[in-house]
Amino acid sequence: MPFNEATSNFVMQSDTNSKHWPVEIRLNKNKRQIDIEFEDGNKFSLSAELLRVESPSAEVRGHNPSEKKIVAGRKHVAVMNIEKVGRYAIRIHFDDLHNTGIYTWENLYRLGRDQAAIWQDYLQSLKENGLSRSP
Repeated sequence: MPFNEATSNFVMQSDTNSKHWPVEIRLNKNKRQIDIEFEDGNKFSLSAELLRVESPSAEVRGHNPSEKKIVAGRKHVAVMNIEKVGRYAIRIHFDDLHNTGIYTWENLYRLGRDQAAIWQDYLQSLKENGLSRSP
């Protein structure tokens, strides 16, 4: 999976081990988002904030669903870098120095497909806990 520093994007090569295979992953630093196109034609724009608060890391997810933490104050978070992890995922380096989440193709596809519902659940959790998106 080559990464082009000039355009900040990955061009992918197909792999039969994943149900959802990305053909391109583009980091758009100006918009603070990652744009992903999958082989099935679906394209998603995922904000840095959504990716950060839904990080698949143990720090955020814990080791079971009851341990999931609400990550507040990340409204202005940005992605500094994307790193390839094998042929199945990427690691995202955020400017708040979080970089322990491994985002599999399946997880990125789910975040894109379900992002409206995931975002509403996040906003509701913030409200219920008296937290804010602002730092």
